[in-house]
Amino acid sequence: MSRLERLPVFPWDTLATAKARASQHPGGIVDLSVGTPVDPTPQVAVDALISAADAHGYPQVWGYPAVRQAIATHLTTRWNAVELPETGVLPVIGTKWLVAMLPDLIDLVPGDVVVIPTTAYPTYLVGARYAGVEVVACDDPAELPPAGDPGGPKLIWVNTPANPHGAVMPPELMKAWIDYARSVGALLASDECYAEFVYEGEHHSMLDRDLNGGTAENILVAMSTSKESNMAGYRVGYVAGDPRVVTELLGLGKHLGMMVATPLLKALEAVLGDRAHVAEQLERYRARRQVLAAALVDAGFRIDHSQGSLYLWATRGENCRDTVDWLAERGILVAPGDFYGPAGEGHVRVGLTASDERIAAAAERLRG
Repeated sequence: MSRLERLPVFPWDTLATAKARASQHPGGIVDLSVGTPVDPTPQVAVDALISAADAHGYPQVWGYPAVRQAIATHLTTRWNAVELPETGVLPVIGTKWLVAMLPDLIDLVPGDVVVIPTTAYPTYLVGARYAGVEVVACDDPAELPPAGDPGGPKLIWVNTPANPHGAVMPPELMKAWIDYARSVGALLASDECYAEFVYEGEHHSMLDRDLNGGTAENILVAMSTSKESNMAGYRVGYVAGDPRVVTELLGLGKHLGMMVATPLLKALEAVLGDRAHVAEQLERYRARRQVLAAALVDAGFRIDHSQGSLYLWATRGENCRDTVDWLAERGILVAPGDFYGPAGEGHVRVGLTASDERIAAAAERLRG
């Protein structure tokens, strides 16, 4: 079996019929099925990109000292992270690529176990299948094999705020995951690309020194500019954490040519030094969330979780594909919950990533 044959059908290919139906609406489609930003990339990123356009030399896999320092400083000042050495941070070519390739990059082999959330971003499963390893879906470390059990995991993925359902993990559960990963010798990989978008409660990072005992041992955090800085087209993010793991990724990157382009590194450095645009984007999404949530509730939906991220996790108490069809008849396209595992079959994921005008159109149709 080829590696491609191990992978599931690409989920969005199954939405073609619903998309065609929604596109026939007289007012046009309101596409709330994907999480791609629609708002402008901040000027500070654009200016930095342009200023570095004369990039005639090869970049370094781990970037240059100022961008590494910008990452480390941001993590410390914004997320109370442990002090990390230079070898504890690494720019990456988009965090989706990192998620997909991590089981392979840390040399997992058939028979090894990767833990993913029960309702999860599909790429965690894709990465495990690509590497040919076993997958266990679990949201509570107490349900996993204890230390010494040969069936224990080698890699654990967690995601907070979560895609698709927007739950924000409480600090006590985060600490439980850290303690468990260390007890079994697993790498705890925390996907925190939605960290800045929390509307109820507060997000903490796995690198928070108050949660992890002041050390990044067994922890790797992935963060992205795609959402918080509207830079999805730039494909630049970073990982930070256990220097042993980051050093391994750096070494592999040198051999495999996993280099982030210099103009993109300059844009990354610039947005990490200017957070006003992030606060502005948070308020945009907060306003859209309020409009869309109220309209969904008025239309008979219940919204679960959804304390953070860029989505509302909504249900009408029916199979998600029936809900997709109901919304498509009204010109609204959403993602069915079964994209994210069997636990999501009763929900749909409704994105906030549409313009104010399109969000208002969706709300009007829901109430019509």
